[in-house]
Amino acid sequence: MVLQTLIDIINMLVNAFVMLIIVQFVIGLLFAFNVINASNEFVVSIYRSINTLLEPILGPIRRIMPATGAIDFSPLVLIIGLNILLIILDNARGL
Repeated sequence: MVLQTLIDIINMLVNAFVMLIIVQFVIGLLFAFNVINASNEFVVSIYRSINTLLEPILGPIRRIMPATGAIDFSPLVLIIGLNILLIILDNARGL
C-alpha cells in the first residue's frame, strides 16, 4: 500500500517534469523562430523559471554527453531516463 502510494507520487512528479521539458522546448523554439519576441517579459520570466527548475537535472546530463553542436539532446535523455525509472517502478509494484 505504501509502495503503491510512493510509486504514484513519483509518477506524478515524472509527468510534471516531462511537461516542463516540453514547455521549455516549445518556448525555446518560439524564441528561435521569432514567433515570440524576447522582450516579452512574461514569457521570458516563465522560460527562466523553467530553466532554473530543470538546470540542476539537465546540467549533469549535458556534461556527460558528447558535444552535438547546436542540438541539445539532454532533455530527450532525461525523458527517456525518467520513463525507464517509471517502468522499473511499475515492475517492482507487481512483485
